[in-house]
Amino acid sequence: MLCEMCKRRVPLTRHHLIPKRTHRSRAIRSKYSKAELSDSIAYLCKACHRHVHRTFEERKLAVEFYSVELLLADPEIKGFVDWLKDKPDDFIPRLSRRKRT
Repeated sequence: MLCEMCKRRVPLTRHHLIPKRTHRSRAIRSKYSKAELSDSIAYLCKACHRHVHRTFEERKLAVEFYSVELLLADPEIKGFVDWLKDKPDDFIPRLSRRKRT
């Protein structure tokens, strides 16, 4: 399978588009159905998954970035994905020390 963000053919991880830690929040429960909370999953490579969580806090992911399309619309994520997609499948980027927003 391909990473839904960078389209590289690498082992994938499951990314909950609405992070599980936010599911108990009353605001999150009122915004999404139970099916949306449990079924909103993207399959991302480890590098993209790690970058998403280094860039945004879980609450912001749940409220503003609850789809792959919304993630890719963010300039920070888009820039990383554009940079990564041309790298070989066995390329593993170094960790950055980005601040979450």
